Amino acid sequence: MQKVTLPERPGWRERATELGFTFADMGGEPYWDETSAYRFSLRQIEDDIEDPSTELHGMVREAVATALASDEWLERMQIPQQFWDFLADSWKDGEPELYGRMDLSYDGDGPAKLLEYNADTPTSLYESASFQWDWLEEQQRLGVLTADTDQFNALHEALVARWAEIAAPDTDIHFAADPDNPEDYATVEALAWAAREAGLGAHFTSLAAIGLTEEGQFADDQDRVIGTLFKLYPWEDVLRDDFAAHLAPSGVRFIEPPWKAVVSNKALLPLLWQMFPGHPNLLPAFFAADVAEALTGGAPAARVANAFAAAQDVLQQGHVSKPIFSREGAGVVIREQGRETDRAPDDSYDDHPRIIQALAPLPEFGGFHAVIGAWIVGESCVGMGIREDSSRITHNLSRFKPHYIED
Repeated sequence: MQKVTLPERPGWRERATELGFTFADMGGEPYWDETSAYRFSLRQIEDDIEDPSTELHGMVREAVATALASDEWLERMQIPQQFWDFLADSWKDGEPELYGRMDLSYDGDGPAKLLEYNADTPTSLYESASFQWDWLEEQQRLGVLTADTDQFNALHEALVARWAEIAAPDTDIHFAADPDNPEDYATVEALAWAAREAGLGAHFTSLAAIGLTEEGQFADDQDRVIGTLFKLYPWEDVLRDDFAAHLAPSGVRFIEPPWKAVVSNKALLPLLWQMFPGHPNLLPAFFAADVAEALTGGAPAARVANAFAAAQDVLQQGHVSKPIFSREGAGVVIREQGRETDRAPDDSYDDHPRIIQALAPLPEFGGFHAVIGAWIVGESCVGMGIREDSSRITHNLSRFKPHYIED
């Protein structure tokens, strides 16, 4: 894994505009940045990222079954009790999942470490699946990269195949997001593009425009009843929405399915560590309520005493505290050797319970810290995107960097 300086493609900004990539710059700063790229060997991709991520996803599915069968875990995950059966039924019925993004700390050596799993509303999909592939092909055509280079990127093809697996031909799917958020809109458009290629109907609707018919069905702003809905709206918010009581009676098929509320929840990390302690791709993780006193000289909760004792030295060296619900690094606090060394400026999620996770520092390349986003479609890892930030905590204005494979 190396960061390599490369020339930018002539006219790439015009190409981005032509393709609808309107957020290549955000907040006056570059978001898409092709002044350099990350180079990987095929072994690093296959052995350190692809295969472990697929294995991790299988472990996550085992954790889902455990959580949904446990009142204690559902309470600790702050799933509203009136929806426990709604989630459990979606799992028992085998409602299929579509996609997710695992954020990994990886420096080219040693096992990648799972930081968290956004398996409900992950963005950066368009730039991962489409624009960085466009970058690779053009850089090859220009002679900047050789024809032998490749990219870990079967995202679009995998999404087309997955849509064909989970929806019958000609099924109409509504894709809902905030139309004023260009990154969210690009994400649902990338998914809708794949759905259309799979022979499905795809309709965009604003989240705010979805309403309820007199018969208790959800409908879009053109009064079309919604039968299947992909919503870029996290389950933890949906379950607390004014319309939440109508979720099950509406008869809508939701993608992602309701059981994904358990997966895109950082309380999953302590559960994974409890179920698979010492796994090379996991970091020791606990609920802060169980170990906060132990980290300052007190005793841990009895239920985690043995696990904490085994991980205590690692946690004392460095750990991260983060809310079970948050996005884009919000609420993250880094402590090393008992001292706070970094804190995210966004504290908007700080009213939620927190977890403690061992610190796996992101590798630094030229003053930027890189995080791997390993994309899961269905149950397999099929691609990768990289974001980097000058901060040790990856924020919403991090940069997206292309990558390529070359041995």
